[in-house]
Amino acid sequence: MSDNAIFSLAHGRIKLFSGTGCPTLAAEISQRLGIPLSERDVIQYPNETILVRLHESIRGQDVFLIQTTSSPVNHNIMEMLISLDALKRASPDRITVVIPYLSYGRFDRKDQPRVPITARLLADMIGAAGADRYILLDLHADQIQGFFSIPGDVMTVFPILADYFRDKKLQDAVVVSADLGFAKKARNLAAELNLPLALIEKRREAKGTEALTLVGDVQNCDVIIVDEEVDTGGTMVNAVDIVKKHGAHDIYLCFAHAFFSPPAVDRLRKLGLKEIVTTNSVPIPPEKRLPNLTVLSVAGLLSEVIQRVHEGCSVGEVFQRYQRYE
Repeated sequence: MSDNAIFSLAHGRIKLFSGTGCPTLAAEISQRLGIPLSERDVIQYPNETILVRLHESIRGQDVFLIQTTSSPVNHNIMEMLISLDALKRASPDRITVVIPYLSYGRFDRKDQPRVPITARLLADMIGAAGADRYILLDLHADQIQGFFSIPGDVMTVFPILADYFRDKKLQDAVVVSADLGFAKKARNLAAELNLPLALIEKRREAKGTEALTLVGDVQNCDVIIVDEEVDTGGTMVNAVDIVKKHGAHDIYLCFAHAFFSPPAVDRLRKLGLKEIVTTNSVPIPPEKRLPNLTVLSVAGLLSEVIQRVHEGCSVGEVFQRYQRYE
């Protein structure tokens, strides 16, 4: 018997549970692993309290709970915490929470008086609720990993996005970072695609207005504008406007998480973009799916990571050929 098989037996069999936040993604992960989702009830009472009830014993098993914390954010967070408590009290060997999108990532520091560090609070609650490990995708800030007192893995979807754009074989293209805070990952994507990099710099003017400067050349080039997420779409609108002013040709948007809070869809619809490329880390309902929107699945990535965590294999090997992203 191999060492990996012994490790797997030590933690029992995989048991997959899904929250209500991303049922389609959870079903796809289940299908890829060949392991059915375990049955559970998630009941919301008229007074908005939530009850989670498991249908089967998970004693001594290796449990994975898949739940995003996108809209409705606070409901999904509370449901995740209650689910973790229900799982913990059923005596599994280990619980790993799989969160494709972690909310409150922008609240990662005390940047003004008398405000919370909510990302730290959420990390503490996940551990206190019963999670032994976590699997996350593309955090807003890498230091959020340090807020967790439990071990885990933070993966990135940008190799998936890089593969997609590599297959397009774009000629005379430039990768553009939507803001300086995302410059490192934009640089990595540009290096992976063997394309030049340009940056958009924001500056606050004395009157409170915002000035944008493009650092780099996009004249007569196709442009891939990259960012971590799109919420209301304001940053992307500004980025598209400035690259158009500097002579860009076809414009693509590329980002990990499509939150699409109003008025993002209306804004993106009016931009005349060649293509919008994102992932299903956040569920995108039909009314938000624009004709030029391409949604790549993260199910293959997450299912492989789940399998490796269960077997005690290296998760880093998943992106061994993308070492620049680590």
